[in-house]
Amino acid sequence: MPTVIIQGRELEYVSMPPPAADRPTLVFLHEGLGSIGQWRDFPQRLARLTDCGALVYSRYGYGNSDVLAEARSVEYMHVEAQQVLPQLLQKLHVRAPVLVGHSDGASIALIYAGSGHEPRGLILEAPHVFVEDISIRGIAAAKQVFETTDLPQRLGRYHRDASKTFWGWNDIWLAPEFRAWNIEEFLPRIGCPILAIQGEDDEYGSMAQIETIAKAVNRCELLRLANCRHAPHRDQAEVVLGAMSAFVASIAQAPRTVAGQAHNRG
Repeated sequence: MPTVIIQGRELEYVSMPPPAADRPTLVFLHEGLGSIGQWRDFPQRLARLTDCGALVYSRYGYGNSDVLAEARSVEYMHVEAQQVLPQLLQKLHVRAPVLVGHSDGASIALIYAGSGHEPRGLILEAPHVFVEDISIRGIAAAKQVFETTDLPQRLGRYHRDASKTFWGWNDIWLAPEFRAWNIEEFLPRIGCPILAIQGEDDEYGSMAQIETIAKAVNRCELLRLANCRHAPHRDQAEVVLGAMSAFVASIAQAPRTVAGQAHNRG
């Protein structure tokens, strides 16, 4: 698997070029315990359905990228969005991507788009824009599961150091200072279209997350999914593939809406 050096750290990635020059590249940003491998074949399936390229990478501390060497700061998603991701896209010659973010990755996509960059669109699964009580309960429950089950071994299939990966994520989310984390300030600065997806049974966040996004941006389609937890692309794969494909197809020609207006798929 190829690697790229960003800020002195080696990051693994997989890249599929777009089939034509006018087609965008889908850039996949994984969840807080995710990696290239945990996306499984979803990026390839979506790229084929949309005739787009795809770039999937494991962030620092994840997958087979360099192992986390220090505690994460409250601003770790800001650093990824404002420093690492722009450098990565420039180095790999990806322009005007469609960012496909899951959980932490969706938050990174929002910060990136609200920091002066102009992606072609954002597809957000279970995004976080502020910290909810349900988020803290879910992450505290994950801590107990990690300590009492085979979760370390299961994560070890995907990460060079599953313990450092897990505690880097879990410790900062449960830190008292993280309770005030909030990225709502970035939302009004986002000019590109957004598809935001939330499962009704998400153990880490409520519908308030995507509803807050929809109220603050110019164009946002909301997809609410029953019988769906924190990973819509796994729990409702065919529905999510269909919604994402339709969104990508609509980006070039769909008119922009007035600020704060949202299109709700259900």
